[in-house]
Amino acid sequence: MRVIGLMSGTSYDAIDAAAAELTLLGDELVMRPMGAFSLPYPQELRTRIAAVLPPATTTAADVCRLNTGIGRSFADAAVRAVDELCGGAADLVVSHGQTVFHWVEDGAVRGTLQLGQPAWIAEATGLPVVSDLRGRDVAAGGQGAPLVSMLDTLLLRARDGVPAALNLGGIANVTVVPPDADPVAFDTGPANALVDAAVGHLTGGARDHDEDGRGAAAGRVDQGLLAWLLDDPYYRRSAPKSTGKEHFHLPYLLEALEARPVANPDDVLATLTRLTAVTVADACRAHGVTELVVSGGGARNPEMMRVIGEELPGVRLLSSDDLGVPSAAKEALAFAVLGFLTVHGLPGQVPSCTGARHATPLGCVTPGRRPLSLPKPATVPPRLLRVAGPPV
Repeated sequence: MRVIGLMSGTSYDAIDAAAAELTLLGDELVMRPMGAFSLPYPQELRTRIAAVLPPATTTAADVCRLNTGIGRSFADAAVRAVDELCGGAADLVVSHGQTVFHWVEDGAVRGTLQLGQPAWIAEATGLPVVSDLRGRDVAAGGQGAPLVSMLDTLLLRARDGVPAALNLGGIANVTVVPPDADPVAFDTGPANALVDAAVGHLTGGARDHDEDGRGAAAGRVDQGLLAWLLDDPYYRRSAPKSTGKEHFHLPYLLEALEARPVANPDDVLATLTRLTAVTVADACRAHGVTELVVSGGGARNPEMMRVIGEELPGVRLLSSDDLGVPSAAKEALAFAVLGFLTVHGLPGQVPSCTGARHATPLGCVTPGRRPLSLPKPATVPPRLLRVAGPPV
């Protein structure tokens, strides 16, 4: 089955599209990546997304308009993916949509909202669409995240030692796959979220990220600011846990800088980058991680990778590319896998990772132009992932 995965993360800068040919062979899922690309959001749409994100307030009218705008952008990405990645023929589109709110109270997730009306994708491509994948996990008592832990678990289960996967998006999440216990996954805290917020604020909007970590590399860690940030109760909560930009946003950063002023902008960036490294390293040490497979935008930040390595001496760091899974496309591929499992009647989450009471298929299915015809339900869930063919 040729499946297209669409994903936009907490940085809301672009839609990542990836395609893969997926096949179930007993308890093995075989994935052959077929290519990937990133389609930037139109600036006007990015501005409208930013305007509704916490702690901003919004209206139902704005949410409705945004749901259509994001849906149409995802549809554009899907049409291009069918043509450019699949040679004009695909079987299924899986859309994560754009997270605009993740409702957490007292450590429990009460709801999560991803916008991007899937009907636009189905109408534009004629293909069935799996969407809204997080809601079912939340209804089953889970965090609705990190759903990428399914791909991580299948990919790492056969590796030696205590392997873990780290995704560095706006938020950092880790999946640990020990040899003699259930996997565990959770958001460790901010990765790029606070760094990007700081860059935008300190440059008056002239830049929106720390290119190659150059600002952080030029600065020095302010220990007072770092201590204030590390005192956040989130880091002391036990897993499973999840967070997002509804917690780690610009007002949060400004409160920190008011409490612990730092004059040099580069020192702010160095401190925030070190915060990511320390919180990731604390999580890995707590679970005895011996190997860390890194993906996401932060993996392309040399300074962030350097300080993570500095905080984790003795832990082998490698890229998911080394295992055949393109780092920049990993989350889009993960959602392609989840949608593939859904249409085969298989669970798409690991309960020990999300905190759900039980495993369950995820998402909603929107029919394409033809009558909906799902594959025969599979009887054996995959235990391992094998990546076929060369990395994209």
